[in-house]
Order: sequence, then structure tokens, then C-alpha cells
Amino acid sequence: MDLVMDAAEIGEVIRLATGRDEPPFVIEEIEPGRLVVRLPFQQRMLRPGGTLSGPSLFTAADLAMWVAVMAHYGPVVAAVTANLSISFLTRGEPGDILAEVRLLKKGRRLAVMDIGLFSAADPKTRVAHVTGSYAIPSQATQA
Repeated sequence: MDLVMDAAEIGEVIRLATGRDEPPFVIEEIEPGRLVVRLPFQQRMLRPGGTLSGPSLFTAADLAMWVAVMAHYGPVVAAVTANLSISFLTRGEPGDILAEVRLLKKGRRLAVMDIGLFSAADPKTRVAHVTGSYAIPSQATQA
């Protein structure tokens, strides 16, 4: 599974596609079949009691999968989530969310991934486990 885009190229595509000055994340690591995305902490990510919220963790996982698709397929901003299942494992301490994505299958029309979610406050403890897939538009597979 070779990379077809690097971190800078992905950032530029997302900037153009979303109209943002900067992407709302940082690509920490990128290599064939694997990448790590950091979603910077914001106070609104917390549930009462000071734990990372489920919607914030879901956002980090979905965003990381979208980045992984572009890294391995090219600038397919129209790729969409086909499936996402999340299992919450432990309380997420307040901090940046780290999403480690492993591309399990790079199919013509479907990318299947496994994601580990961690809080930067405790990066050795997995907060949630996610499995998901992205539907790849047909024009992306014709190149």
C-alpha cells in the first residue's frame, strides 16, 4: 500500500476543499498503511466530569480515516464514511486526541481501517477502538 500524497499535499487539498486557512488537525506520522493524526484539544471536547466526549472521539476517528484515504488514493475529497463502529475502553483524560490509523484493505471501492484513539495526556492508554470503512468514488479508481 504505497502513499500517493504526503502530509503537506493532504493539508493543501483539505484547505481548498473546506475553505479553512489551516486543517483542524496535524498529521504526526505518515507511512504506507499507517498514519497518526492529532486533533488539538478544545474545551468543548469535554463532557461534564472532564472526560473526552464520544462525539469528539468519533470526529477524530472519522477525520483520520479521511486523511488515510487521501494518503493512499489521492485527493478524493468526495470519499465518505461507509461504516464506523466505536468501542469506548476507558475515560479519556483532557488533551489532544491522537488517532492511529491502520489501513487493513485498500479496495477499488472500499477502504477498511482500524483506528486506535488515545489522549495525549496519557498516550500509552487506548481510550477507544474503532473499525471503519470509507466508500471511494468511482472516478478515483479510474486513474
